[in-house]
Formats: sequence, structure tokens, C-alpha cells
Amino acid sequence: MLSLLGSLLGFGTSFLPKVMDYFQDRQDKAHELLVMDKQMVLQERGHEMRLEEINIDADIRETESLHRHDRKAGIAWVDALRGSVRPVVTYVMVLEFVFIKSAAMYLIFGADGVSLDTLDQVWDEETRALFAAILSFWFGHRALKSFYPK
Repeated sequence: MLSLLGSLLGFGTSFLPKVMDYFQDRQDKAHELLVMDKQMVLQERGHEMRLEEINIDADIRETESLHRHDRKAGIAWVDALRGSVRPVVTYVMVLEFVFIKSAAMYLIFGADGVSLDTLDQVWDEETRALFAAILSFWFGHRALKSFYPK
């Protein structure tokens, strides 16, 4: 009886290394999948950082190009004229815009009919959006970049 039990025990334990190898192999493969997932995340992060680096480099090159364009010519009146074109055009457009809106308000509502309600009708949402876009273009570009980086 002991010999039969010993034979069965010997036969059964001969499979034990294979069973242990199976569980070890499963654990190794699960670990490899986890490592591969981490590597993919790191690669994605690396690509995002590279894209951010490319965008920053493009911004730097754009700024350098604008500065190169606005370099002094060496002639005082040419430099003054070159530096005043954009601001003067902006002043003229804003003054024209305000004049037209004010004239429209005066023509529509008369001199004594101007109130906050009439201002809301003449300076409607589209007008405010347009005016905000103009001011944001001149004063908001760099400020927004510092608050909302790419």
C-alpha cells in the first residue's frame, strides 16, 4: 500500500514543476504587459513634450522674424512712420467705430432719448464682441498665452 501511495505521490509531484512554471509564466507575462503599458504612456508623454518644444520654437522664430522686420532703417522719419502705422490705423478705426455708433444712437433715439437701454440697443452683443476682439488683439495675446499655455 505504501508503495502504491509513494508511486502516486511521486507521479503527482512530477507535474508540480510544470504547474509552478505555468503560474510563474502567467505572472511574468502580466508584468511584461504592465511594463509595456508604462512604456507607451512614457512615449506619449515624450511626444507631447516634443510637440510643445516645437511650438515654443516656432513662437520664438516668429517673434525673431517680427523683430527682424521692425528693425530700424536708420532714417528717423522712416523709423517713426514705420512705428506709427499700426497704432494710427487702430486709432482711426476705433474712433470711426465710436463715431458711427454714436451717430446711429443720436439719429435713432434723438438727443434727449439716450439712456442705458438705448446704449444696449446700439451697442448690441455683436458690437461688443467686435470691440472686445479689437482690444484683445492688441492687448491680450501675450497675457492669454501666460494663462493658457499650449
